[in-house]
Amino acid sequence: MSIKRRILSEAEKEALAQFVAPENAASAQEVLAQYGQDHTEDLCFLAEILLKPARLEEVQAIVRYCWENEIPITPRGAGTGLAGGALPVAGGLLLSMENFNQIVEIDEENLQVTVEAGVITEELQNTLAEKGLYYPPDPASRGWSFIGGNIATNAGGPRALKYGVVKDYVLNLQVVLADGSVIWTGANTLKNSTGFNLTQLIVGSEGCLGIVVRAVLRLIPLPTKRLLMLAPFRSAEGACAAVSAIFRAGITPSALEFMERAAIDRAIEYMGGSPLPVPEETAAQLIIEVDGHYLDPLYADCEKIQEVLDQFDCIELLFADNEEQQRQIWQSRRNVGQAVKSHSIYKEEDTVVPRAKLPQLLRGVKEIGAKYGFSSICYGHAGDGNLHVNIIKGQLSEDAWQNELPKGIREIFELTTSLGGTISGEHGIGLVQRPYMDIAFAPSALQLLKNIKASFDPKGILNPYKVL
Repeated sequence: MSIKRRILSEAEKEALAQFVAPENAASAQEVLAQYGQDHTEDLCFLAEILLKPARLEEVQAIVRYCWENEIPITPRGAGTGLAGGALPVAGGLLLSMENFNQIVEIDEENLQVTVEAGVITEELQNTLAEKGLYYPPDPASRGWSFIGGNIATNAGGPRALKYGVVKDYVLNLQVVLADGSVIWTGANTLKNSTGFNLTQLIVGSEGCLGIVVRAVLRLIPLPTKRLLMLAPFRSAEGACAAVSAIFRAGITPSALEFMERAAIDRAIEYMGGSPLPVPEETAAQLIIEVDGHYLDPLYADCEKIQEVLDQFDCIELLFADNEEQQRQIWQSRRNVGQAVKSHSIYKEEDTVVPRAKLPQLLRGVKEIGAKYGFSSICYGHAGDGNLHVNIIKGQLSEDAWQNELPKGIREIFELTTSLGGTISGEHGIGLVQRPYMDIAFAPSALQLLKNIKASFDPKGILNPYKVL
């Protein structure tokens, strides 16, 4: 991958810095290094200057200047991405949206909320919960990720299984385009059949088509009851096979998560132990949650789920009916990504297949690992077929890690697509998945994507070298 970096003159830096308050501009190396990385492996790229605008007009002025001078812009949220989407690989300007952190309006009558792009996901959810409202998308990074970043990657999370991902809740977006002009992409209505769907085109576009400033999101009433089960299995493939059977039994959980034994052990080690017992023979766990507004039907669902699990060598089901046990179980699942990252050099691949194909995917990943000499730790959102494959460097030589491993990753993605899946379920493509886009799309489809990019951004200044 050949990347051309844009070096800014001192005059250009000074001109850009004038568009924001002095405290919202930085070019010191230590600050640029801090903002030059996200949660993607150990990658770091330095921009020439960091700007943190606080008003729409500031974003417009900055983008217009970059448009006129062909300066690349890398939009950044909270930096929680796992595909390198917010890394300023082309140098130029890094545009942080952290000052756009206001919940503008909660429309309780129409079940909508208008938010700025820098609002933290969990803070929005907590504010809405006080009013009995619910915004369901909940990525593992919800405690610090921004709504704008979630929109950029079409983020999901555990409860996407029942409630859908970010795209299912975005009604309208205020977007600054590559030339500095501003548009609203849709309407604040539940139905809209007016022209091409620009809203859904921007969702998941990773800042390559425009910079999201505000979003109007659909809400639902907050479920008031929730039950959680922790199901250990003697076989990881058996755990995966049980997933599809639960749905065939007529039950749709609010979340259904998979963790193989290595992931469980890493999470426990990272958290300094676990008060919940893990049977010695456990090869994998499923975390199964049901929610709603009445307990009786939820208990009935749990009984039916247990009947299903008994057919797949489930060891002993733990029924977490109090908030503390539920918190402990979810803490283990939400910490597993950080646990793996803290333990070893790794690469995380975000695969997704039809849920009934999960056993074949898991088996194939392990076989490919054996072929190329790497181990993997797998976990993810089993209910919607989304498996996170964490490849551990371990004893692999640097040459094998740099030159042979990409062949193994390509085989994993080829397996994924052969099973009817694709190469990213919720992390996006960004920088690190970009070399594999030819697996997911035919040449004609890739060209169409490039044409769309050129239509929105003919000078190619918005988040260059990402996705395409």
